[in-house]
Amino acid sequence: MIYKAPLTDMRFVLFDVFDAESIYASLKNGENAQRDIVDAVLEEGAKFCEQVLTPTNAIGDAEGCQYDKDSATVTTPKAFREAYDRFVEGGWTGLCGDPAYGGQGMPESVGYVFKEMIESANVAWGTYPLLSAGAVDAMVNHGEEWQRQVFIPRILSGEWTGTMCLTEPHSGSDLGLMRTRAEPAGDGVYKLYGTKIFITAGEHDMSQNIVHLVLARLPDAPAGTKGISMFIVPKYKVARDGTVGERNPVAAGSIEHKMGLKGSATCVMNFDGAEGYLIGQPNRGLNAMFTMMNTARLGVGVQGLGLIEISHQNAIAYARDRLQMRSLSGPKRPDKPADPIIVHPDVRRMLMTQKAIAEAGRALCIYSALQVDLISHHPEAEVRQRADEILSFLTPITKAMLTELAIECTSHGIQVLGGHGYIKEWGLEQFLRDARITTIYEGTTQIQALDLLGRKIMGQQAVGLRHFLGEVGAFCAAHAGHGEVGHYVTRVAALAKEWEGLTREIGMKAAGNAEEIGAAAVDYLFYSGYVVFAYFLAREAEAVTRASYQGTAEFKAAKLATVRFYFDRILPRTLSHAAGVRAGAESLTGAIDAALAVA
Repeated sequence: MIYKAPLTDMRFVLFDVFDAESIYASLKNGENAQRDIVDAVLEEGAKFCEQVLTPTNAIGDAEGCQYDKDSATVTTPKAFREAYDRFVEGGWTGLCGDPAYGGQGMPESVGYVFKEMIESANVAWGTYPLLSAGAVDAMVNHGEEWQRQVFIPRILSGEWTGTMCLTEPHSGSDLGLMRTRAEPAGDGVYKLYGTKIFITAGEHDMSQNIVHLVLARLPDAPAGTKGISMFIVPKYKVARDGTVGERNPVAAGSIEHKMGLKGSATCVMNFDGAEGYLIGQPNRGLNAMFTMMNTARLGVGVQGLGLIEISHQNAIAYARDRLQMRSLSGPKRPDKPADPIIVHPDVRRMLMTQKAIAEAGRALCIYSALQVDLISHHPEAEVRQRADEILSFLTPITKAMLTELAIECTSHGIQVLGGHGYIKEWGLEQFLRDARITTIYEGTTQIQALDLLGRKIMGQQAVGLRHFLGEVGAFCAAHAGHGEVGHYVTRVAALAKEWEGLTREIGMKAAGNAEEIGAAAVDYLFYSGYVVFAYFLAREAEAVTRASYQGTAEFKAAKLATVRFYFDRILPRTLSHAAGVRAGAESLTGAIDAALAVA
């Protein structure tokens, strides 16, 4: 298993495509993110991921996590603990944290680039620090100051990690059905009772304490989602002054035996009167949880991106060496008994699909992370609000597209290796197994699609889409007729116009039949995602053809070839998704009941 951080493309997207230097300069404390500092951080991050994390990937898959029933403890792979210690020693846990709480204050976009490296190197290991960032976000936005002072510095230092406890055995995405209860115990303390399942990193041996953020109901809570509150429940009790006490009665009842992510502990957590503190307002827990969940959804999108990248790197290395048959146009390696399989068109199709989606997805993730930077640190309220509306719109697209396409692209990786891809020794099958959960947790693809179309488009009058299309329109107007990229700009402009039309069509149909939203949602999300990718790749083509571009001729040629492949071979998928949207709800309702009733 090999991995080399794609630093050249990462820097290109950050600085040439999105001009991150100018964005950082506009932020409060942006002087801490000068180009040379960011470059140094990314270099060191690459070394950590390539040299420390990547070797632990196959080890974690082979060893998995071990649960001891008598002590209700989880042992992670030994290599994971050693890598986590190195992670903490390097100061990586607080890279983007607020300096007021011990963080280093780097932009979130820099953290997202580093996170992509982590997810390529070892996505299972990356789940342990993943939800800590979400827990910090929830406390920053909804916690009391004493909670921020007590919990955040220890999470940013890596001493403690965080979790998100939502799902229950009888209640998955429908949180209104949850039963976990919280009873006041005096002095602002609550005791929680209930069981949560599928809790990532709910119990492990890598940090000194685990801070669970738990959804539960107060005794007088109204029914449904309006009666949910959120609580901070640490594994070891923590007093308001930060003193750590005895073990809290919260423990892992078991761990799941999974298809992939075997080095990541997925736990059943039992709360038997565990003490905790209310975070945010009573019965307003979903507001706080969505702060954490949106952070996690973007993070899961980056997981998909990381898996696409490492699958591509390993598949292309194999394809360059594996000899099989001759090129249809004549031998390319006459000195060998056969040509390397990379000369064959369909192998190239699979490799280029991986490459194009990784590069488009990287642009989407970095662009989204830059919106986080603007929301968090830009001095102008109008800029912060616009960025928030764009990010809200792009989050379900990021999460759903990059996870669904991770399954496609890691499957391509297996196919390139053929029989060798299907066996464990080469590592490619692990990437597909690890990718499969990403379309499910933190909200399935269907939930992301309903969030996009139902909430962000119809519910919010498409404000985020309108901002984004305005940006697309400005780019297309500025570069129409540009010699090397004009034809890409023309296609993006046409698709943006069609996107608006599709959105109006759905709205008109939904006014007469609400089922039209659900029927169109997934196709609408994919259509949107492929157009978003096209826009970002057109921007990359423009950036690499500027007179001021200082990269190599080889990188320019590779980028333009990738953009052409995407527009020729992948972007036409919008045709089928547009047709699916226009098909309407009729083929999914009414008579279909009879079809589903037949065995």
